[in-house]
Amino acid sequence: MATPSPDKTTDEVAQLVRELERAEAYEVQLRQRIVDIKDQLSAGNVSRALSMLNETLNFIDSATDVVTNHPGA
Repeated sequence: MATPSPDKTTDEVAQLVRELERAEAYEVQLRQRIVDIKDQLSAGNVSRALSMLNETLNFIDSATDVVTNHPGA
């Protein structure tokens, strides 16, 4: 098996870092949505919380896959 060139390895590492950053941002957004929904529930706004849950499900469904396939993987 051939050893990858340093440039290819550097590119792959950079791609992985970008993917991790996108995944972390996605996680932060989901966590904030959960906090906001809990706040609505605590305030007794059940219908608003349910609406926010539906919006969050749409957000999840519409999101690009966080994990992507890599060539040669």
